[in-house]
Amino acid sequence: MTTSFDTEHGAGVTTPAPAPALAARTRGLRKVYRSTVAVDQVDLDVPEGAVLGMLGPNGSGKTTTIRMLLGLVRPTEGEVELLGRRMPENARHALPDVGALVEGPGFHPFLSGRENLRRLAAAEPHLSTSDIPRAVENSLERVGLAGAAHRRYKGYSLGMKQRLGLAGALLVPRRMVVLDEPTNGLDPAGTREIRTIIAELHADGVTVLVSSHLLAEVEATCTHVAVLHDGTVVAQGELNELLESGSPGVVVSTPDGDKALEALRENRIPGKLVPDGVRADLTTATAPHVVEALVRAGVAVHEVKRERTGLEDLFARLTQHETEPDRLSEVDEVTR
Repeated sequence: MTTSFDTEHGAGVTTPAPAPALAARTRGLRKVYRSTVAVDQVDLDVPEGAVLGMLGPNGSGKTTTIRMLLGLVRPTEGEVELLGRRMPENARHALPDVGALVEGPGFHPFLSGRENLRRLAAAEPHLSTSDIPRAVENSLERVGLAGAAHRRYKGYSLGMKQRLGLAGALLVPRRMVVLDEPTNGLDPAGTREIRTIIAELHADGVTVLVSSHLLAEVEATCTHVAVLHDGTVVAQGELNELLESGSPGVVVSTPDGDKALEALRENRIPGKLVPDGVRADLTTATAPHVVEALVRAGVAVHEVKRERTGLEDLFARLTQHETEPDRLSEVDEVTR
């Protein structure tokens, strides 16, 4: 909320805070392949300048949703907006400002990485012919492929193919970058490099949408999260808020663990012993109430930290059950 002032009467007038600008949004999005519902009533908001991690088990509808956002698949029902333009009708206006790596890159196997990238660059509306060589070399350098750019694409490892696809997405400055499993096939060093690139894009104000199975990477790089399950968004919002909402508790560091637990119980605050202290549940109490009860009981309080759920725990709770990682989903089987 924001407050403005009525100059005539001197009174404060409270007005709603403006809604955040969105780089992409969907409303009532639905996609049906024959008898299989891949996406069902998805309302997705991607805030401008955010790094949004899209999470979900296999077959949850992540890639299908991304395809519809980019105009690669027409929705059965619903609306899609990308950079303020309706999709897929306005794809030719929106897509030049979007870099995308979706379901692995597709390049000519007998051309080198550099030659493939030059062909891709030739189709970029934001690149003049004279700027292509420099843009290609800069992009290859950025993804760590400069030393292997002369080699044929068919000889590339899976990780190198991913890097080349990412290089294509970053040929020119973008307003939004969409990455579907960008670390697929990369070693730990390559994964750290992708994390660095995403951080650089975020620092430059670029909106990044990342679909990933690596929850630790999402937690380390993303500002926002959307969790899909069975083709529906089951949670979305700022990552920190989602993690904190899942665990109403504080951890108190104290050498007087037993004394602290007794004080909590006397004040009817659920608690338990943890390494270096106690955990107090905030379902029926506030953090200041917890601290006051402990200090009043003579407990030495060294530190108080809000406990947060890890993204893995949050993901497991929202999706309820694990899927078999090696089994193709019905949608995968239909669209192969």
